[in-house]
Amino acid sequence: MANNTGSTEIPAEIKGKLAALDASLTGLETSLEPLLKTALSEMSSKLEPLDCAKMDLVAAYAINSLFWVYLNVNGINPKEHLIKQELDRIRGYMSRVKDIQDKAKAPKLDKEASKRFVKSALWQAALKKALPEQEKKIGSTQGHKRHMESNCNSKKKTKRNT
Repeated sequence: MANNTGSTEIPAEIKGKLAALDASLTGLETSLEPLLKTALSEMSSKLEPLDCAKMDLVAAYAINSLFWVYLNVNGINPKEHLIKQELDRIRGYMSRVKDIQDKAKAPKLDKEASKRFVKSALWQAALKKALPEQEKKIGSTQGHKRHMESNCNSKKKTKRNT
């Protein structure tokens, strides 16, 4: 049986982890201090809708992450708790916001310029197609002329010979 001498000595490895947790929480408190001093409505009015959504998501994720830590500290496995689903849901929303932000940064298509390019390309293709056909017609007309001229010349020669 364990020796109950009333001593609540914490092992050194756990003391190190607790000190790291305390330092992290202090850093988080320092980082969040400007946000906590300003009213949410005041901050929201100054931000664009996308930035406001990002701020709300970060706040929700931070609160849920702290609850994850709280569950861990109390010996409850957070992976078996509904908090895991909540964190996954928030991550999904963060991904959607990132996609929206990336779409906004994507190059825009100039519809009028693209119409001009397509129209020009179609026009040039039609010209290329029409030119060989015209050359064939011209070539056959010139060939017909040559044939007619040669026939006329041969008739003239026969008239001269007779």
